Amino acid sequence: MKKHNLIAILGLGLIFTACNDDKKNENNTLAIDSSKLKQIYNTNESVSLEISNPNNTAIDSVVYFSNDVRIGSNNGKQPLNFSLSNEKFGSKLIKANIYAQGNKSEATVLINLFSKTQPEILNYEIVNTFPHDMKAYTQGLEFYGDILVESTGNGEGVGTGIKGRSSVRKVNPQTGEVIKINELPDAIFGEGATILNNKLYQLTYKNNEAYVYNLETLEKEQTIPYFKKMDGWGLTNDGTNLYMTDGTDKIYIIDPTTFKLKDYFVVATNNGTVPAINELEWVNGKIFANFYGQESIAIINPTNGEVEKVIDLSALRSKVTKHPDLDVLNGIAYNKKTDTYFVTGKNWDKMFEIKINK
Repeated sequence: MKKHNLIAILGLGLIFTACNDDKKNENNTLAIDSSKLKQIYNTNESVSLEISNPNNTAIDSVVYFSNDVRIGSNNGKQPLNFSLSNEKFGSKLIKANIYAQGNKSEATVLINLFSKTQPEILNYEIVNTFPHDMKAYTQGLEFYGDILVESTGNGEGVGTGIKGRSSVRKVNPQTGEVIKINELPDAIFGEGATILNNKLYQLTYKNNEAYVYNLETLEKEQTIPYFKKMDGWGLTNDGTNLYMTDGTDKIYIIDPTTFKLKDYFVVATNNGTVPAINELEWVNGKIFANFYGQESIAIINPTNGEVEKVIDLSALRSKVTKHPDLDVLNGIAYNKKTDTYFVTGKNWDKMFEIKINK
């Protein structure tokens, strides 16, 4: 899995996809006029699409598309105004089908839609440090009353013998003691998990299916296939729907009964979309997210995918025991009673209770 640095994205102005690409037929001078376009837009702007027609060719009509979705048409004599207010973040391949003198030609240009706001960097303080099972390759973490529910994967260690099997488990957050556990077969790589309607949902990495468990006994009650062939990474819920990640820059909104797709959004800062979204936690109408390979947490607006704030937790890694199987920060559990967050990592021997300074 490729690692990305969210703090670098915020500070250095890196852009994942930002290039214009005019596509012209050598025998056709009709094209989208890119001289009037920018590379980067935000959602409070509109794009004025116009056809460059230096030879004054008689145009019958022009039909415009954004990522193959029709956005409008006109006679090519005036611009088409394309509002971005309801568009998802990311690259937009704008295509124009131009009909002129009995012929059809095609022209394209690539623009990017990113957030208009640079995320705020938040500080935190460590309230407590607790033990954590070093064999737990943490994928999901969530409070159920005073107990932590944790899902784990097989791990990707180098054979030191400390990595454990995939599991769902109940953990005493103060002592790290595993109170109850259900270990999965070795062929199953467990991923993120969340609690909804008194059921525990868990994703799998490559098996293309989710599991539903009895929350009290941790016995598996149901297997539900994903809506398409995809990786399973992180999982949370808003009390009604599930929110799922697959290692890309997208978060999918899922029906918990059928696991069918209801909608999705793309996560972005003002400098680009942010890939490798991993573990998720729903907190007071926002999504807190880990990103694979990053030692930070992003706070995301689930209505549009905008990264509003970032907490840099890179200092925590120096506080855990070093060993060959030590992996990245992953695992966010919000404790409503104390308004604190329990965070850990894959094969970390410690869990940290932190307070975010607002």
